[in-house]
Amino acid sequence: MTRYSSDISDEELMQKASQGDRLAFAAIYDRWSERIFRFFRKMLWQNDDVAADFTQDLFLKIAEKPGAFNPQYRFSTWVYTLASNMCKNEYRKQSIRHHVSADDSGVSRSVADTGYENPERTVDSANFERKLQQTLGTLSEEHRTVFVLRYKEELSLKEIADVTQVSEGTVKSRLFYAIKKISEQVKDFQFD
Repeated sequence: MTRYSSDISDEELMQKASQGDRLAFAAIYDRWSERIFRFFRKMLWQNDDVAADFTQDLFLKIAEKPGAFNPQYRFSTWVYTLASNMCKNEYRKQSIRHHVSADDSGVSRSVADTGYENPERTVDSANFERKLQQTLGTLSEEHRTVFVLRYKEELSLKEIADVTQVSEGTVKSRLFYAIKKISEQVKDFQFD
């Protein structure tokens, strides 16, 4: 357990970490590791092992060079920028930009999360989640990134623009396209 309360900002923690405060880095890790893991999982083929490796690599980079963080910016924007760049590098390395394999590992988690009160709804939710993940996999890296950052990580349009280094108008356009494509693929699912 770290000595820092939740009242201290991420930016302040990074300043302390850049001065060698290991507890500050531990607090940042505690706050962000799960969110970053989820981001990597959604961006990197729903693969838990790959997401865990990338999460570890990201925090290792931060630990090695905490001074690389500019405290004039929000930590969330900076960390998602690093994570997004790591994904781009992996896509290039794998030479896979438009073909992403679908993995059913997310479906069992969705079924467990929905409960068993209504079996039809549970099956629909699982099928919807599988179809959503498959559809995300067919989107370009740019469209998938803005969708995940907006609807899974809940970043603002400005934060997404900062992370992706494009204008807010471009973010809106990419979101519109992503939502349109996803809507076309999941239109048969109806929930109360």
